[in-house]
Amino acid sequence: MQAAHLHRQSTIPGAAAGALRAVEHLLFRGAEERARRNAWSAVLEDRKRAKDRRDAQHVMDALVSSRAAHGDVL
Repeated sequence: MQAAHLHRQSTIPGAAAGALRAVEHLLFRGAEERARRNAWSAVLEDRKRAKDRRDAQHVMDALVSSRAAHGDVL
């Protein structure tokens, strides 16, 4: 009888933990998807900034080359 009582007590925390995990899963499922979307948006923004930097560098290089070809001093 005492073993059955101990077994019943030990399963209650396990059941509560399982219920808590199920509730957390339902609550945070959307948060995980949102986090992935946010991370992907950050990647796309980083790529855009890198492209803008490259484009600006090309313009600066072309201006320097043009001025140097014409003998202008910077």
